[in-house]
Amino acid sequence: MFVGAETVLDVTFDVARMRLANLARTGWLAGASGDAYGEWGQGLARVGPLGSAPGVSRLVEVRLRDVVMHESSAVLALRWEAVGPGGGLFPVLDADIKLTPHGESETLMAMTGAYRPPLGAVGAALDRAVMHRVAVASVQSFVSRVGTAIADPAGATAPQAASGTPRWLRFPLAPEEA
Repeated sequence: MFVGAETVLDVTFDVARMRLANLARTGWLAGASGDAYGEWGQGLARVGPLGSAPGVSRLVEVRLRDVVMHESSAVLALRWEAVGPGGGLFPVLDADIKLTPHGESETLMAMTGAYRPPLGAVGAALDRAVMHRVAVASVQSFVSRVGTAIADPAGATAPQAASGTPRWLRFPLAPEEA
């Protein structure tokens, strides 16, 4: 399933690119990704076929690549994935955060990606009924939070893992893991 969101940032492209790279380098972006995936997973657990099954890990692995510059854009690839016992009950999201100039003093930030609903045909049916809305809301919230951090780094709040949701972060993605 495809998912995406975008926002316009009130900073130049060069400033946005440097700030996105800094958020990735310092671990802020990985932490915010883990939080967003945790919110997504909590939403899925509430509507999924197993509910909040005890003993099912919601340990989140976040993988980030370095920001790659293209002719008129900057792209950062990421992956959100639940790992550990029961990790297969949650979707894996592969997405790109793309920055492009938007006029002379603004930048368009877009996140586009795809995820695979868990549980085969049952998961696909649940996704059509409910889960896709949860995914869209999680990605929109994440894009808004990252956009705010890029536009105003001093005002950005540090990511906080959802209560009781452990997080495992690994970044950047090694070339052999691509």
